[in-house]
Amino acid sequence: MADFSSDFNLPSAGVSDKAEAAELQRLIAIEQQKAQFQAQVHNFTDVCWDKCVDKPSSKLDSRTEACLASCVERFIDTTLAITSRFTQMVQKGAH
Repeated sequence: MADFSSDFNLPSAGVSDKAEAAELQRLIAIEQQKAQFQAQVHNFTDVCWDKCVDKPSSKLDSRTEACLASCVERFIDTTLAITSRFTQMVQKGAH
């Protein structure tokens, strides 16, 4: 069975093509991580806004500001704890 590149009279994938494909995959993974981070930030914003902001105004009062900071910190702490726990589970499973 002929390979794909020979069907279309294309040269076989060389080392540089493989390196370019690996680099493209790396860049895609980075962009996916950025998108996940942005989605998490939007989630923090939505949840914490709903929890802490009673009525929007032109300025945050100290109670609202403290509530927002505390809310985001709790989300970050929880996310880190869950990530750490999953990492430990994966490492135990790998051994």
